[in-house]
Amino acid sequence: MIEIAIFTLLALGVMTGGLMILLGRRPATHAMGFVTALLSVAGLFALLHQSFLFFGQVLVSVGGVVIVTLIAILTVNLREESLPPEPHATRWLIGAAVVVAPLSLLLYRALTSLGDTFPPVSDTFGGTRSLGTLLFHDGVLPFEILSVLLLTAMVGAIIIGKKEQSYDRKS
Repeated sequence: MIEIAIFTLLALGVMTGGLMILLGRRPATHAMGFVTALLSVAGLFALLHQSFLFFGQVLVSVGGVVIVTLIAILTVNLREESLPPEPHATRWLIGAAVVVAPLSLLLYRALTSLGDTFPPVSDTFGGTRSLGTLLFHDGVLPFEILSVLLLTAMVGAIIIGKKEQSYDRKS
């Protein structure tokens, strides 16, 4: 019974964070909604007894992605006067609710009809040993390709972000 209450609170946290992202007027509100949603997802991982995924979510998503997002928001320094007007925001919200409500009902019915048809999971599922074996033995090539791609993207972002480029100038 306590797990259901904790799950409900965490699910409400994810939904609240999502709504803060969608409906917030200031960039800092969007960032705090992002933090709320990601921490709630980390709590769901903890509820599933997946400590590695919990710590990974907290360290990588909340600790890295959100901090970079906050730094970007603070350096851009947007003012509300510079934002374009939103004349149809209420219509978009009502339209989204009309689309999401039937889809949510359909998803709820599909998930409740499944019952307990999922196969049992071993105790080592999601552990560091099985994840390491999968990542560094079976998927070493995609892992290395992804690391080179991320390094290239980071170098490209640094080059694009420089204020003055002196590569084309002849001294």
